[in-house]
Amino acid sequence: MRLLSVLLVMLTVCCSLSVARAASVVERVKARGVVRCGSTERPGLAKTDGQERWTGLNVDICRAVAAAVLGSPDRIEYHEYETPKQFDAVRSQQDDVYFLTGAEINEQKLAGKVVPGPTVFVESHNVMVPSNSAAHHVSDLAGNTICFLIGSLSERSLNAYFATLQKSWLHLSYSENEEMNDAYNVQRCHALAGEITTLANTRREPGVNRLSSRILPESLSVFPLIVATGTSDAQWSAIVAWTVNTLISAERTETRWYAGGARAMPITAPELGLDEEWQRRVLAAVGNYGDIFDRHLGKGSQLKLDRGLNANQFEGGLLLAPFLE
Repeated sequence: MRLLSVLLVMLTVCCSLSVARAASVVERVKARGVVRCGSTERPGLAKTDGQERWTGLNVDICRAVAAAVLGSPDRIEYHEYETPKQFDAVRSQQDDVYFLTGAEINEQKLAGKVVPGPTVFVESHNVMVPSNSAAHHVSDLAGNTICFLIGSLSERSLNAYFATLQKSWLHLSYSENEEMNDAYNVQRCHALAGEITTLANTRREPGVNRLSSRILPESLSVFPLIVATGTSDAQWSAIVAWTVNTLISAERTETRWYAGGARAMPITAPELGLDEEWQRRVLAAVGNYGDIFDRHLGKGSQLKLDRGLNANQFEGGLLLAPFLE
């Protein structure tokens, strides 16, 4: 009898673990009470404020998913992926929503761990110069010194750009952001290369010489930041993708030819576990994609970036989501 009791206990534990593993992501999120999201830190996309609270476009998309599934945009946890070890949260699918670039997926060998979803931001490598610089295009910097982080993708983009022009430039590399920015501010280099979100953030801090700067119009390269989910649950991947698509499509205004706002692409799919008001709740919580962009990256933010390639395709950008034709 004692042996039988032990076997029954072991069987119960094993069954409980199997049920826990088999539970859908939606069920786990609802039981936990929060949506867990994560990404590399980038200005305007995901960054902590002075009170250690995460803000940015990625964070608001995470909040939109929470509003859809949990009814409140505030029920989220956000995590930073800075080191290979921190990307273990993606490998082991500890988090629910990931914001990743192609380079991060490749370098961290995550292709078999995630389902790629919609593009949420088109990032780019750009070059910044002092406002009084004679350079108005990147090509004008041929023969000049440009600062960059050693081993960064910006260095590769610079090499490719000037090789195409069959012109040379002077390399000045740094291993630390602060050291590089200081060198630029005292004009040890004529220009500074990096991701446009980082350059826009650096532009806000003029340094000891009160240097005013502007970002040159050409992008050295552009690449998408995508939203991704784990490979274990198609239902959850669909919920996250439709949430992002709702934010993008809702920016369309109502016309005689197609619906706009929340009606631009109504998603009524009870099999996803979402009620009929989920899209309106999402848009009430965070606004549409244009509202989010303006709040964290655009004219209403400190970065003051133009929409550019991140405009909806109906306004000449690259973002496009399904809508009712």
